[in-house]
Amino acid sequence: MSTVSETTHDGAVAVGALAAPSADEGLSPAQLAAKYGLTVSGARPGLAEYTRQLWGRRHFINEFAKARTAAQYTQARLGQLWQVMTPLLNAAVYYLIFGLLIGTSKGIDNFIAYLVTGIFIFTFTQNSVMAGVRAVAGNLGLIRALHFPRASMPVALTLMQLQQLMMSMFVLIAIVLMTGEVPDASWILIIPALITQWIFNTGLAMIMARLGSKMTDLAQLMPFILRTWMYTSGVMYSISNLTAHAPHYVRILLDVNPAAVYIDLMRFALIDSVTSAQLPPHIWASAVGWAVLVGVGGYIYFWKAEESYGRG
Repeated sequence: MSTVSETTHDGAVAVGALAAPSADEGLSPAQLAAKYGLTVSGARPGLAEYTRQLWGRRHFINEFAKARTAAQYTQARLGQLWQVMTPLLNAAVYYLIFGLLIGTSKGIDNFIAYLVTGIFIFTFTQNSVMAGVRAVAGNLGLIRALHFPRASMPVALTLMQLQQLMMSMFVLIAIVLMTGEVPDASWILIIPALITQWIFNTGLAMIMARLGSKMTDLAQLMPFILRTWMYTSGVMYSISNLTAHAPHYVRILLDVNPAAVYIDLMRFALIDSVTSAQLPPHIWASAVGWAVLVGVGGYIYFWKAEESYGRG
């Protein structure tokens, strides 16, 4: 009997303890999270903190870019030579069609250097855009497995394109020298021209990365958009010669085209016959303006969707 009463008494105590009101009763999920120091997994940090985290991944970004560069042509017998051969073959085709058949070389001194420079510089932007489109959608496994600022992917891929361009620049400079150009002080302008273009390309890649993460067909559409952009950027012709009798607003639209701006700056740096008189007014202001506008704007635009990448 005593055992039963003790058991009953203990059970009553246990039931009474369970029935006691909890200290967390009545608190909302947000209040509970604040009370216990819980945060949302993968929540977007503030812009300053996000930038700090991205800077902390700079070594990963650099090594990832190197690894992707080394692996890109592993299946091809000529390997990394295709980084140079692809724009050179494009230049040969465009020289045949536009320089010889259509005659856009008329009125342009040293058309070969003029054309090859345009091809190499536009290819840098073109490849950066295509890499940006696939930056998130093509790396979902890595994005879902590890926690890191997602902006690391488009930044690394545009850095990869810059590294490839730097290797191609040796070939470009060799061609320019073979066509009779002589190095002078203006060649120093290659550095700021490439830096501003890379910032512009990175911002544009971030915009395309966010769009490409949601629009799966964008990668199929972009080659047509980029081809149209190339034909309006003066890659294989002189914009000033072609628009000599065009309406003024057409000339302005073509002159402020960012791809044309960076191509003109590189031609001015490398080719003596391209003088400042042939460049659009305030071209350096345009180059820096596009870099700041698209670079910063693209970064913020990408950051705002940080929580959505790799989900769904």
